[in-house]
Amino acid sequence: MVFERKMLTYGDPDDEAAEEEEEEEEEEEEDMVDPLETIRAKCEETEHCVHAKERLETCEARVGSRSNTDEDCTEELFDFLHARDHCVAHKLFHNVK
Repeated sequence: MVFERKMLTYGDPDDEAAEEEEEEEEEEEEDMVDPLETIRAKCEETEHCVHAKERLETCEARVGSRSNTDEDCTEELFDFLHARDHCVAHKLFHNVK
């Protein structure tokens, strides 16, 4: 797409400067970090979430070791996600501008 813009605006220095500014803005946007992801990572380290995650991993190991089973780890997954999201809910909106 950049190549096409250069072909269309070849020789016009004002357009080239505008393209450089657009590229710089795109680079700045790539550096932004989603606060939700960082808060989720911190919340996963809390005691309640660690316990729920251990139960989930134990279940996944148990189910993964069996070749023929009807068991799944849905309950453990929902417990972990609930614990993490409960923690996130209390912290997220303090970071939103």
